[in-house]
This record gives sequence, C-alpha cells and structure tokens, in this order.
Amino acid sequence: MSQLPLPLTLDLTADPALRHALDDLADATGRRPQDLALDAVRAYVRAEEARVREVAEGLAEAHAGLLRRLGE
Repeated sequence: MSQLPLPLTLDLTADPALRHALDDLADATGRRPQDLALDAVRAYVRAEEARVREVAEGLAEAHAGLLRRLGE
C-alpha cells in the first residue's frame, strides 16, 4: 500500500542568481520551480542517506571486534 504524500511547506530564501536560474530551468523544461526544488531536495536526501549509511557501516566494521566483546 503506497502512502499519501504529507504536505511540507518550506520557505527558502535564494539569492537572485539562483532564483533566476531556477526560473529559467523551469521555463526551459515546462515545469514549476517548486517541482524542480522538490526534485533537488529528494536527490540531496538520497545522497546524504547513502553517505551517512556508508559512514555508519564503516564505523561498525572498524569497531566490530569491540562491539562483539561488548555484546558478550
């Protein structure tokens, strides 16, 4: 069963150059600036989740022996 999206309202302050670039990209792709921003947030969250997971796995691997001893 898929979950319905939960509303999330963000108020972002972008410098004029970024806002102009976002508006230009929206015009060029026929999409709304909000949709482009949401895609960017999704991509950032996926990348950060992967980065944090890699760090956590690396720490767990580096300290596996200690964690095993603590669990005994």
